Amino acid sequence: AVTSTAGWSTELAPIDTSPLFRPLLGELTGLLRSLSPADWDRPTLAGAWRVRDVAAHLLDGELRRIAVYRDSHFLPLDTPIRSDRDLSRFVNGLNASGVAWAARLSPRMIVDLLEIAGSWGAEVVERLPLDSRAIFAVSWAGETESKNWMDTGREYTEKWHHQMQIRDAVGVDRLLTPRWMEPFLDISARAFPVAFASVAAEIGTIVTFEIHGPTSGAWSVVLDGTACRVVRGKPENPSATVRARADDAWRLLYNAVKTPGLMDRIEVTGDAELAKPMLAARSVIL
Repeated sequence: AVTSTAGWSTELAPIDTSPLFRPLLGELTGLLRSLSPADWDRPTLAGAWRVRDVAAHLLDGELRRIAVYRDSHFLPLDTPIRSDRDLSRFVNGLNASGVAWAARLSPRMIVDLLEIAGSWGAEVVERLPLDSRAIFAVSWAGETESKNWMDTGREYTEKWHHQMQIRDAVGVDRLLTPRWMEPFLDISARAFPVAFASVAAEIGTIVTFEIHGPTSGAWSVVLDGTACRVVRGKPENPSATVRARADDAWRLLYNAVKTPGLMDRIEVTGDAELAKPMLAARSVIL
């Protein structure tokens, strides 16, 4: 086992993704305005949702976030949230009802409203004090209390991966360059400790998630008995490595595992048992 991370790794630090919200919104609305009527009905990786449903979900999520963060408007809970299962049920219910309501909107209306609401949403995150306590904790990262920079980062990953679902569905380029993807992966990799929470390994055991393509890099889980932490970088001989193309990495982490050929393209070297939790890690509420 590797017993030191000195020399090959850097610690994960807080990251401010708020400057990316406006340009990411511009990429989204430009894409949506270019779609044909048939494109809006194409199936996506998001279960039964079509392209129009994913776009509607992005609009619904934007409006809900603004209502909470800007206007302090909270929805009442029908039942208490005491577990991850309760949270998943609540969030999935909100998502389904939001998409169902948006069925009455035309594609043009969805884009027009996204343009307006997205600008409001960008203003909200740009004004948040990065190190203050967030209203919501990022549960998939195992946090019971989060800072605003982490919650904003979670929101960035939400907007980014849903836009990639749309891009995948209509066959246009994904946003895989470092400008977009490095912060996406830096936030997403914080799900790894949850995946490895029940793994007991020799102190200093390291499992690496390595990405190649338009964005290249590595994020490693350092196991210390039953505890672990995530760093950027890769040692010379990790105990296990999961290696994926940039365009496959987001699919794995965001539960698009039904992408044809995805799991065949992902390479695992070293201890296959140690790689399993990394292959199962998800940076999203399921």
